[in-house]
Amino acid sequence: MNDSGVPHEGHNKIPKGWMAFFIGVVIFLLWYIAAYTPTISGWSFYKIFEDEMKAGQQQAVTAVASSDPGRYVGKSDAIAEGEAAYQTSCAACHMTDASGGIGPNLKTKLKFGSTPAGLYESIANGRPGGMPPFGQQLGNDKICKIAAWIESLR
Repeated sequence: MNDSGVPHEGHNKIPKGWMAFFIGVVIFLLWYIAAYTPTISGWSFYKIFEDEMKAGQQQAVTAVASSDPGRYVGKSDAIAEGEAAYQTSCAACHMTDASGGIGPNLKTKLKFGSTPAGLYESIANGRPGGMPPFGQQLGNDKICKIAAWIESLR
């Protein structure tokens, strides 16, 4: 016989289960690459993200349009609630009497609009140069009441 003492396993075949697993993994990887590579399929996380952001902005615009930021102007109970919300959220920068501190004086004409809609936009979305957005923190109703209180100061 040809027994040299060195093991020769070149004639052994891979088990059928492992071969099936290997072929399955190769097929899955080829499908995955074809399905999720943007240059091949056109699919992209960025495209989905941009679509979701556009839909969210449309919902925000619809919510603002339907909420009518000036609906509480002249209503004393809403103005009182707006003042309380102002004191907790806005007074740190605009002072308790809205005369301005870090932020501008709210009793005068404002750079980004002095109407209830302009005030709503400034409070909800913030402004460049230091005004942070408070839309999620306060909600539509409180922002409209704060705008009504600011309107009552003029």
